[in-house]
Amino acid sequence: MRGKRSKQYRKLMQSYGMAFGFREPYQVLIDAQMIQDTSRFKMDLLGGLERVLHGKIKPMITQCSIRHLYTLPVPQSEKDPLILLAKSMERRRCNHHDLDEPLSTLECLSNVIDPKKSATNRNRYVVASQEEEVRRFCRGVRGVPLIYVKRSVMVLEPMAERTVGVKEGMEREKFRTGLRGKPGKRKREPDDEQAGEVPEHGEDELVDGEDKENDERPAEKRKTRGPKGPNPLSMKKAKKEKPRTEKADVEHPASAPGEPENRPDSEMTIIERATDGTELPLGKRKRKRKHKGVQLDELRREITEDNKLSDPSE
Repeated sequence: MRGKRSKQYRKLMQSYGMAFGFREPYQVLIDAQMIQDTSRFKMDLLGGLERVLHGKIKPMITQCSIRHLYTLPVPQSEKDPLILLAKSMERRRCNHHDLDEPLSTLECLSNVIDPKKSATNRNRYVVASQEEEVRRFCRGVRGVPLIYVKRSVMVLEPMAERTVGVKEGMEREKFRTGLRGKPGKRKREPDDEQAGEVPEHGEDELVDGEDKENDERPAEKRKTRGPKGPNPLSMKKAKKEKPRTEKADVEHPASAPGEPENRPDSEMTIIERATDGTELPLGKRKRKRKHKGVQLDELRREITEDNKLSDPSE
């Protein structure tokens, strides 16, 4: 597979995943004609599907397609490998095994892909078919990737017009939802009323209420750029004043304005005691230390004075 085509297939499957919820392993419905053609071209069917879809796959086949392989007008030696390959795939129940003759590929796959005729691929099948009628029917169903083989090359069809329209509508709805804000619950539509679907209690009221709340929300204030304040961790913390209790007020009543405060001596500072005339507390007398040189000088002076006193001739 060339790089350009491989890149297109990868983007196409990513679009299916975002719009319709496709994920690995992809469920691939394979018909009997696809198995015959890949065997005739000597192609690796399962490996080619994984390369085209860029992911792991879960190959499936219906009971009618297996019965078609049993009734092929070819020798048994050519038929057995095809039947073994079909039996290695997961069997998808189509509920047609009770019939005497298998249904055609179109009738069988149409009942499997869209059993309720709602034109929706609810089970997210990827269809690998060589029949043009089957692919034409699948183009009318929303979200069905189609694969076929042309000249020994496996091809992934681009999105059908109906699928593209649904995908673009979903993208527009997402864009509107992003502009309005948070999406609310889905409002009741006339199609739902005809189908008999009844909304939950208070669903319509919640939708209107959420829209009103979104409209009434105040606009967020834009931050103004300017000089920043000091670092709060480097600032000195303010001292908290202790609240006065009733007991403290009784023991130390507040003095009238203009009069000295009546506080006990234990709470008065040394400076306040000195100015007040009270005696300073007697502390332990500190010993003054003298330098050794000064002590020697005084000692010499005392010795000379003693010598003068002891010698009367002088």
